[in-house]
Amino acid sequence: MLSTGEVRGVLVANGVRASVDGLLRYLTGFHDSNRTAQAQNLPNHVAWHLGHCALYMHVARRALDETPVPEQDFSKELPRQQDLFCTEDICFGSVPVDDPDRFPVLDRCVAVFRASGDSLAMGFEQASRDLLDRTTSWGSVKSLTFAELGLRMAFHNGTHTGQIIDLRRALGFDKVIVPKSS
Repeated sequence: MLSTGEVRGVLVANGVRASVDGLLRYLTGFHDSNRTAQAQNLPNHVAWHLGHCALYMHVARRALDETPVPEQDFSKELPRQQDLFCTEDICFGSVPVDDPDRFPVLDRCVAVFRASGDSLAMGFEQASRDLLDRTTSWGSVKSLTFAELGLRMAFHNGTHTGQIIDLRRALGFDKVIVPKSS
């Protein structure tokens, strides 16, 4: 039987995984040739969203238990390599550009995003009750527990899912979820 702390870690992990799956369902219609497509007043393109969310899930994992951000997925170095995200292109405050040469192909973007969600979820599954209760700071929030940070990351992914939904509409894509007719 799991302890209360372990149950909470599993619940947070499940929330992170659900947010990853929720975002991925809205990638229908995106492919390598439009992964950096932008729409008026919607500068964040799909490749940027995937890299941005992946990076910050890894940063949250690093805060949780010091697991490093994987160098095989991210680099601060230039010139950019096609299979790496440049952290300067996807960090908070970056300005996304429609330049496919600056971002990995879509399958690689998805793989990095999925792996980051799995890593963060595993960190929460393995976290002790004491760790989940320990406080940290995140951006402008000066004190939240690590359990709260996990929920915040799930909501962060949800925010970007909403932006992808807006982008889909602006680009004229078909609906992903179609209501059943009566």
